[in-house]
Amino acid sequence: MNNDFIPLSELILNPDGSIYHLNLKAGEVATEIITVGDPDRVDEISRHFDHIELTRQHREFKTVTGTYKGKRLTVIATGIGTDNIDIVLNELDAVFQFDFTSRTRKKTSTKLRFIRIGTSGAVQEDIKLNTLLASDSALAFDRLLAFYDTQNFDQPDNWPERLSDVKPWITLATPRLTASVPNTFVHGVTATMPGFYAPQGRNFRLASLFGRNLEELRTLRIRGERVTNLEMETAGMYGLSALLGHEVISLNAILANRVTGEFSSNPKAAIAHLIEEALAWIITLPPPE
Repeated sequence: MNNDFIPLSELILNPDGSIYHLNLKAGEVATEIITVGDPDRVDEISRHFDHIELTRQHREFKTVTGTYKGKRLTVIATGIGTDNIDIVLNELDAVFQFDFTSRTRKKTSTKLRFIRIGTSGAVQEDIKLNTLLASDSALAFDRLLAFYDTQNFDQPDNWPERLSDVKPWITLATPRLTASVPNTFVHGVTATMPGFYAPQGRNFRLASLFGRNLEELRTLRIRGERVTNLEMETAGMYGLSALLGHEVISLNAILANRVTGEFSSNPKAAIAHLIEEALAWIITLPPPE
């Protein structure tokens, strides 16, 4: 196989020349990209834009590109889980790095910035509902990275032997982004899980084998920080961004506290606050480098 030419079965394009799942082409995506899980949240963010140049939806992947206070941004809904993150980050990267006509990689690379705006549940009692949290790092329990080169990622040194079957990889946010996040955000380590119920220790009709380990997770220290919250996308974004050479950070609104058993009485207001804080910060950032 010619390494310069990407076969039709690998780089799949639609009849209009757009990338297969996202239905996007070169020029339709900004280099600074906000990701959200819920397609409805795309509208909650893009309603703040001064100008919208593109709106498109294919499957669960809704995209809006426009400008906010002079900065060109793209917002895209990924859906839930790192399986979808695998699709979104690889296809967005391809939009910039490949010539779809010749099916070859461009001679110059384009660095992107991914900013996740999402929701999460705290695993520390003192993290209050509606807190805004920036993930300095994330634990990849989801196993997506097992299909890539995991030699790029460390695993916790102090991981309990009895949990060796689920030992995660440590993935990192871009340091210059975490360093510049407003002081309205607390910082911590996010555990990215492959599901919402049993993988996060929830027990309904089916017992969670991981549930009894949440207390142990709370006591761990990763690079000097405690594990603060659970969700389902961040580690996939961090891991793939590192491998692809892009900038990334995940910002979370804490809607639940798994220790106290509480859930936010006004999740919409918490998410709206996160969006406003995130957008105000994003327009201060220099371009990706």
